[in-house]
Amino acid sequence: MRDFASELEQRKQAGLYRTRRQISGPQQPVLIADGKRLLSFCSNDYLGLANHPSNIEALRNALPEIGLGGAASHLVCGHHDAHHLLEERLAAFTGRSSALFFSTGYMANMGVISALAGRGDTIFSDRLNHASIIDGCVLSRAKVRRYAHGDVSSLAAILAETSGHKLVVTDGVFSMDGDVAPLKELAQVCRDHGALLVVDDAHGFGILGPHGRGSVAELGLSEEDVPILIGTLGKAAGTSGAFVAGPAVLMDYLVQKARTYIYTTAMPPALALATCASLDLIEHGDERRTHLQSLIERFRQEATVLGYELMPSRTPVQPIMIRGNREALALSQALEECGVLVTAIRPPTVPEGGARLRVTLSAAHSHGDLNCLMQALSDCRHLLHRKDVVS
Repeated sequence: MRDFASELEQRKQAGLYRTRRQISGPQQPVLIADGKRLLSFCSNDYLGLANHPSNIEALRNALPEIGLGGAASHLVCGHHDAHHLLEERLAAFTGRSSALFFSTGYMANMGVISALAGRGDTIFSDRLNHASIIDGCVLSRAKVRRYAHGDVSSLAAILAETSGHKLVVTDGVFSMDGDVAPLKELAQVCRDHGALLVVDDAHGFGILGPHGRGSVAELGLSEEDVPILIGTLGKAAGTSGAFVAGPAVLMDYLVQKARTYIYTTAMPPALALATCASLDLIEHGDERRTHLQSLIERFRQEATVLGYELMPSRTPVQPIMIRGNREALALSQALEECGVLVTAIRPPTVPEGGARLRVTLSAAHSHGDLNCLMQALSDCRHLLHRKDVVS
C-alpha cells in the first residue's frame, strides 16, 4: 500500500505542506481567521462585492419567491427563469450572442475544453495556464502542445506545422503572475491559422476594460476575435459560479456536449439573481476601479522602494517573488504576526523556484489598510536576506 503519511511528511520537509484556515464571519478586508483578527491581502474579492449589502438584499428577497436549491440539472428541470435571466445579462454585458451559467470556473474550463476538442485534435495551451485549463486539456484526450508563456511567435510556429482542428486556450489575466495575455496578437494568429481561441478571463472580469467588461473588452476584441470567453463570478463579482459566452451555435453545442454542464445540479436560482445585482454594481463601478488602481500603483511604488521584487503586473494580483519555499513561508508567517494575512504560493501552483507571496488588493481596502501592509512589509524585510529560515 502506498505510504501516504510518508508523502505528507516529505511535503512538510520541502516546505510544500498546505493547511486550511477557518474563517468566521463575512469575507471582507478584516477577517477572523482561526479566531485571530487579520487584515487580509489574499482574497480574490477584487471589488469588495462579496459582502455588499445590495447583493445580500437581492439574495434575501429572492429566497422566499424561488427557494434555495437548484434541485436538478439544467437539462432535467433545473434551468430556472433566474438562470436564464443571468445568462441574458452576461451575454449583453460581455457583448456576446449567448451565455451559459456554470457551477464553478473549474467546471467551465474543463467542460468547454473537453467538449470543443477531442481525439485527433490539437490544443495549444500557455505554459502558465490555470490548473483547470490544464485538466480540461487532459480530459479532452486531444494532443496538447504548450507554448512559452505569452510567446505569440512560438505559438504561430507550432500552429503553422499542425493540421486539423486547433484550439488555443489562455488565461486573460494570469492568476499567479498578474500579467495580461497578448490577446490582440493571439486573436490575429488564431485567425491566420484557423484556430479557435478560448480566453479564461477569471481575473480580468469586473476589473479591466470599459465598465469592468474584462481584458478582452479592454482591447476592443469582438466575438469574432475571441469566440469563447469564460469568466468566474466568485472573484470580482463577489458571488459564485462561472459563465461561458460566445456564438449561439457554440453555446448550443456546449449544452449538448459539456459534461460538467450536463451532469451536475444547477446552481441555486436565487444566487443567479444576486449575481444580476452584482453585475449592476460592476457596470457602474468605475469609482471602485479607480480607487483600486490607486492602491495598485501606490503598492508597487512603495514595495519597490522597500527592496521587494515584483512582477510586471498592473492588475490587483501583485506577487512578491521570494523563490525559496521555506523563505516564502517564513515571510508569510512574520507578516501574520504583524496582523497581516498574505499567503505563500509554492509549487506546483507556480514553477519550481518560483515561490512567492501573492498580494491581492481590493477596492474594499482603504489607503489606511495599505499603510498597515506596507509597515508590516517594512518591518519584515530583513527576512529577504536570511538563509537560515526553516519551515
